[in-house]
Amino acid sequence: MMLEVIATCMDDALKAEDNGADRLELITAITEGGLTPGIGLVRQVVQTVRIPVHVMVRPHSRSFVYDQHDLETMIAEIKSISSTGAAGIVVGALTADGRIDDIALEAMLPWAEGLQVTFHRAFDELDDQFAGLQTLLRYPQITRVLTSGGPRPAPESVPAIRKLVEAAEGTTLRILAGNGLTPEGIESFIEQTGVTEVHFGSAVRFGRSGLAPIDPVQLRALSDKLLRYGRS
Repeated sequence: MMLEVIATCMDDALKAEDNGADRLELITAITEGGLTPGIGLVRQVVQTVRIPVHVMVRPHSRSFVYDQHDLETMIAEIKSISSTGAAGIVVGALTADGRIDDIALEAMLPWAEGLQVTFHRAFDELDDQFAGLQTLLRYPQITRVLTSGGPRPAPESVPAIRKLVEAAEGTTLRILAGNGLTPEGIESFIEQTGVTEVHFGSAVRFGRSGLAPIDPVQLRALSDKLLRYGRS
């Protein structure tokens, strides 16, 4: 089992690593679903922690539909992130009619050589997620999909996530479940869906607030629960 934890600053990164996180998703603007963090923070986190750091590449929170200016910004961010030694990036792009934007991916991915690539929760806005999986499988650099199984929180989408896990089985893609997961319900969720990677943000923070610091007691308790599934 892989535990990914959102980090928005050095304090988050250090607490996450010290209390059982296997990987960080480094972002800013957590209340907007995550935007690209400053390159100074990226460098500092990558140089300090020992666990993999995946960095959000998202220029604004208006939508997941990007124009040429946005694409140029994202490519510039990927180049900078690649130079820091980060393990991966987190990206996503949709067309105006709600499909995965192949043109945007084909523009960005060449600049992400050597990085793991996660397609983020733009995936949850697709009308047909299974067609979306087939599209993403055309890009071997994309190794996982962060999803809640649709527009609802992950615990309310167990059957959909189970089907996605089954559809991705034996492929190069892993399903990373996130949004609405809680330490209290995680064991039942894993057993019902078969996921091997989970993503936590506000549920391991004080008061379950996205703007609060990580609660080391909550995170350690979650990490300890996940030990029964092994570490991937």
